[in-house]
Amino acid sequence: MKSTRFWVTIVLLVTTVFVLQGRGDVDRIPPSEPLSLMPRNFGPWVSEDVPLTDETLEVLGKGDFLNRIYTFEPSDRKNPVPAISLFIGYFPTQRTGQTMHSPQNCLPGAGWTFGSQKYAHIQDVNGNPYYVGEYVITNGDVKQFVIYWYQAHGRSIPNEFAAKGHMVLDAIRTNRTDGALVRVITMVMPSESLETARERALRFTQQMAPNLSRFVPD
Repeated sequence: MKSTRFWVTIVLLVTTVFVLQGRGDVDRIPPSEPLSLMPRNFGPWVSEDVPLTDETLEVLGKGDFLNRIYTFEPSDRKNPVPAISLFIGYFPTQRTGQTMHSPQNCLPGAGWTFGSQKYAHIQDVNGNPYYVGEYVITNGDVKQFVIYWYQAHGRSIPNEFAAKGHMVLDAIRTNRTDGALVRVITMVMPSESLETARERALRFTQQMAPNLSRFVPD
């Protein structure tokens, strides 16, 4: 039997399709910079791009995608700092039915499951607020901490259903369906607490987030 969330999602998507078809025009897409111009360094964090597979790109659909690993330098060999994985997917239009995925569909690989999740209010280094999802995912004895949210039109939304609802309203009011998903992941080392891993992911996110408006129009 399908869950309530499934049917809510279906209703929102069907409503969006009918609304956009009824308008008979195309989305208004504000100008933005390509995600490849996201700064490669944030303080001691330096990055390397990780190409997405053809299978992943096919699932994601049409959009602009950034997939990077940021490592901490200089690294202490005795006490190495786990890397940060940053994924951003920007969709200029969702008119065709291609929508942003939920975190359940964006795990880093097979075998990962959700251990816990909650919503949290955070601020970037400039004091701008964000409402995000915080997750712990596990694969056997391995744990990772995840910060995840949807960014669209100056809003940060941690819930996929709320994001789809805003998309329907924005399609009607402003003729825009663009938006992005943002995901930050770091490993929880056996020798550290979950809070230490969270602080690492949070500090990185606080430095990265002020750049988002260049790539995801407000």
